Amino acid sequence: MAVKSNLVTIKGIKDGLVFLLDDQCEFEELLEELRYKLEHTHQNILTGPIVHVDIKLGSREIGSRQKELLLDTLKQKGNLLIRSIEPPGSKSEPEKKKESIYTVTGMVRSGQVLHHDGNLLFLGDVNPGGTITCTGDIFVLGALRGIAHAGNEGNRNAIIVASYFSPTQLRISDVISRPPDEWEAREAGIEFAYLQEGTMQIDKMSNIGRLRREFNVFKGV
Repeated sequence: MAVKSNLVTIKGIKDGLVFLLDDQCEFEELLEELRYKLEHTHQNILTGPIVHVDIKLGSREIGSRQKELLLDTLKQKGNLLIRSIEPPGSKSEPEKKKESIYTVTGMVRSGQVLHHDGNLLFLGDVNPGGTITCTGDIFVLGALRGIAHAGNEGNRNAIIVASYFSPTQLRISDVISRPPDEWEAREAGIEFAYLQEGTMQIDKMSNIGRLRREFNVFKGV
């Protein structure tokens, strides 16, 4: 069967891509064209640095199995990071993501930028020259050796957490902190960066409850 060219439309936006999916065709036809376009077209944007993707389904209703097939198809391109899937009448997905923690695994290499609208948990290392930015908190379960910018839309209450701190630059909202020469000499252990009276501070993770009163604190028995 010939692949139609109007079932999947890929548009570039300021901070990523929007996939507009036809809502009238058979789902298998849609997947077939999506696979074709991912393999044979748009190679200049579907390779290289991480790209955020918003999926627009129009009036199409999909079940959990179809959603899984759709995501599996898109994930074949390792640089595509699915940010949202907008089902019919749903406008709350972005708001939900801002409140919850979105998890990503991998490695951010030199020249790559990983951005998320909300709170981000990254399972991996951020190499020198790599950048993570988000509108909320950043949690790096790995080594942070690149740039991290939390609260990038003005949230001064955002924090940056990392298993190992050795960044080239930390930034929370509009406050930038370039690390001192002794970063490598710091004690091992998870730490977090936060703003106190407009100044960047670093503290041990065990003290985060003093800053974030909304966190549940385990006190033992």
